[in-house]
Amino acid sequence: MNRGRVGVIVAPANPSAEPELTRLLGSRADMHVTRFPVRHGLSLAGRLESYNAALPSMVWAFDGLPLSAMVMACSEPRYLIGPEEDRHQCAELSANSGVPFASATLATREAMQHVGAGEIVLVSPYQPWLTELAERFWKTSGLNVTQVVQVRAKNGYSPYAITPAELISQVELAEPPDDAVLLLTGTGMATLPALGPLSAGNERLLLTSNLCTAWWALSRAVGRHVTLGRVPHRPRMATAGRAQVGGTA
Repeated sequence: MNRGRVGVIVAPANPSAEPELTRLLGSRADMHVTRFPVRHGLSLAGRLESYNAALPSMVWAFDGLPLSAMVMACSEPRYLIGPEEDRHQCAELSANSGVPFASATLATREAMQHVGAGEIVLVSPYQPWLTELAERFWKTSGLNVTQVVQVRAKNGYSPYAITPAELISQVELAEPPDDAVLLLTGTGMATLPALGPLSAGNERLLLTSNLCTAWWALSRAVGRHVTLGRVPHRPRMATAGRAQVGGTA
């Protein structure tokens, strides 16, 4: 079996992107990771701006390693810019590097188009000001955001700290419709353990930043159509000529 190679750029302290992407990519692609530079002393907004500024140079961090795709597994910085600027920058980086490139937000937009989603319930672990920017981003992208579910960890707003149990309980408390498309934004938030409980006994479609990023990268790595399907306990092999990545489509 030919394995693709996916280059992944993550924030320095992100604890969830690599474990979740590893599981979602499964046996179909190897993952190679680099991290944004650490910026001590900056506010959250300052750090996010620094990630956007560093991105053009980060695509060269793999130094000639042959890659099938490259992704920025970090959603928050892209909410500081508009969706069209995000798309334009990704296209420019793809052209400059010669490797298909997408941010987590661009990958999510393409996944939304893939499943035909026109409206979403946005689930955000971010601070309120950043959640507002995320909501504006998705509305500007052409999606109808019907509900915003703000979730938080025990000690405050932190995508890295919120547990799957906290995520599940707070989403259920918000009572999203049983047939809603839920977008769980944030590559640093552990989301895979929550997908089963949040989709049990209903017709919800659950999409996450990591799920959409893996779907986008895997479709380039295998060179053929990838179907969003339920997250397996073990990575599923391609069947009938199609690869599959976890989800709840």
